[in-house]
Formats: sequence, C-alpha cells, structure tokens
Amino acid sequence: MSKQHLFALIVSTATLAATCAVADIRNSPGVDSQTATAQSDTEEAAIRRVLLEFRTIRVPLSRAMAIAERLHDGSKTADISFEIDGPPIYRVRTIKNEHVWENAIDANTGSITGKELTSSLKELDRDDLANILALRWIKQELSDAVEVAERAAAGSALAGGVIRQDGKLNFVIVVATGDHLKEVMLEPPKVGRRNAGHH
Repeated sequence: MSKQHLFALIVSTATLAATCAVADIRNSPGVDSQTATAQSDTEEAAIRRVLLEFRTIRVPLSRAMAIAERLHDGSKTADISFEIDGPPIYRVRTIKNEHVWENAIDANTGSITGKELTSSLKELDRDDLANILALRWIKQELSDAVEVAERAAAGSALAGGVIRQDGKLNFVIVVATGDHLKEVMLEPPKVGRRNAGHH
C-alpha cells in the first residue's frame, strides 16, 4: 500500500499492551483547516463522498479479507482498500508462497466481482516485494492490526496494508470515525519479543 493513499496529521499515540503494538492515530489533512485551498476542498469532498458511501455498505472490511483468504486456502491478506469508482468494492490482495492474487469483493453482498488477477512475487515492484516478504517475519497479521486499529480509533476500517517508513515496517489502517478518516499506524511486535503477563 502506498503512502499517497493515506492521510496524515498526528492526533495521538497509544500503546496497546495486549498486542505489543504501538498505535499512532492520525486525522486526514484539511478536515479542520480554516484556510482550505482548492486542493484541500477537493480532498474534503472526496473524503465526504467516501464516508457517505462507506456508511451504507453491509460488508465490513474484516469479512471481505476473510472472503478473499478463503479463495486460496492458507493465503493471507497483504493489503485491502475500499473503492467507489462504480459500485462499492473492497480490492484485496492476498499472498501465499510465491503467489499473489487480487480480487474485488462487493461491499454490499460479499460476492466476488470482476476477474481475479494472479501474479508472482517476482512481478511486484521492489517496494511491494520488500513489504510482502517482511510480512513473513512478523507475528501479527493484517487482520489483527485492523482489529487493534478499530478499537484504538473507535471506528470501522476501510483500508489497510503495510508501509516501510524510516526503515521500519508498519501496518497502516485507515479508519472511518464519525465525519473523519483516521490513519492508525501500528508497529508490529518483533518476532522474538515476549508478551509476558498479557493475553
């Protein structure tokens, strides 16, 4: 998932001991700005349109991930996004071994729409490949990060993936809360790290 799809303005940071993950919650830019430019007006209108459409769908993001993962036994979600270019869908990319699948899941019915795209890890660009390979070395999965982000931001996730920032791999989840989109960054627990005393 690229950084350009996400919104940033730090609001608060919370440590979630149950998962050993750090949640960094951010608002979308321009939402509270008094001096909105034409570009921020356009962004705000797009955000309002996405939120309006997102409020009407029946399938939560976590269910769309589960549907996509069931298509290829043992696959895991690498990234997911909510799209409203036509009927609302989730675009989900799953991985297993050397294979990458991209599916569109109808956000109202949970059915698969359009044609599945299949590729190998070798066909990905360098950044996507590095992020997906790094997923193999962390304990937490995207579905876990979505659950933590939804609790931390008190909303419903509409996109998620991994990014590498300042040399660190982080989960980034976009959560709809009220009339805002919040970006929640989660630093996955290290592989060797123990969570003694917490369940």
